[in-house]
Amino acid sequence: MIKAMLIAGCGGFIGTCGRFLIGRWCRYLFHGIFPLGTFAVNLIGCFIIGLLVGLLEKTHLISSNYSIILITGFCGGFTTFSSFADDMWVLGSKGDWGTFALYLILSVVFGILLVWGGRALIR
Repeated sequence: MIKAMLIAGCGGFIGTCGRFLIGRWCRYLFHGIFPLGTFAVNLIGCFIIGLLVGLLEKTHLISSNYSIILITGFCGGFTTFSSFADDMWVLGSKGDWGTFALYLILSVVFGILLVWGGRALIR
């Protein structure tokens, strides 16, 4: 159990660092109200988890430790539902309902499509 937690923690550290860097890069390039950093990491993470789970289902090549570090650790640290929820609250509290709706719809629809796409790519 401790070994699995440490493995997941290593993956989470790498995922969190990636999320931090992409968030900073998006803020540097894009200065609008749309939370592009969180949006980008969540969609990229959806595609990555789709690829990894698809690979696991198809080939069974990903061992338990790889699954823990890549899926639980990396994807768990890289994507961020709590930041998404906070972004939604901020947009709602500002009364920016157009951006609120756009962010919500795009995140859910494209997130599901990218998980599907990642899994379909592996098939």
